[in-house]
Amino acid sequence: MSYRIAAIPGSTKEDSTHLRLLKVIQLDFHDVTFDIYTGISNLPHFNPDHDRDTPHESVRSFREKLRSADAILICTPEYAMGVPGTLKNALDWTVSSAEFYEKPVALITASTVGEKGHRALMETLLIMGSKIAPDAHTIISSIKSRAPGGVPDPAARTTMQKVVRSLIEEIHRRKIAEKKTA
Repeated sequence: MSYRIAAIPGSTKEDSTHLRLLKVIQLDFHDVTFDIYTGISNLPHFNPDHDRDTPHESVRSFREKLRSADAILICTPEYAMGVPGTLKNALDWTVSSAEFYEKPVALITASTVGEKGHRALMETLLIMGSKIAPDAHTIISSIKSRAPGGVPDPAARTTMQKVVRSLIEEIHRRKIAEKKTA
């Protein structure tokens, strides 16, 4: 069975470590389609007045990518001990449309430290109704030395694989449950 995962790098740098980490994950899971979305910096600043039936095209496209995925994987840095502003803005655009609600989500915070940003993002994702399995999130600290050039050391790669496996198991459980209720 093939699954589709929307993957979001939390860094907006063109060739960020986080984008590279997602590409490594993509290589590790051949039976999963990863749709890596690199357009969070193209989303307009969130404004509830503009969140109507016909939102900006970039918002509509982002929401559709999330909606059509079986799950969502976020790989992000921590900025100033918090969630990168552009990533938080992207999440804000999904609150009213509920793309994260009841959706399996995995989070990899890869940063210098990462604990505070990870905790803040976990709280946001949970309040949005995301379903995050116990093993579907991790912090990889000291990322610059652990993933030179965006290639993770063996321990970091194993940790990332464990997170993604947990996410895939959650998707599988949901598909089985859906079949039983259909």
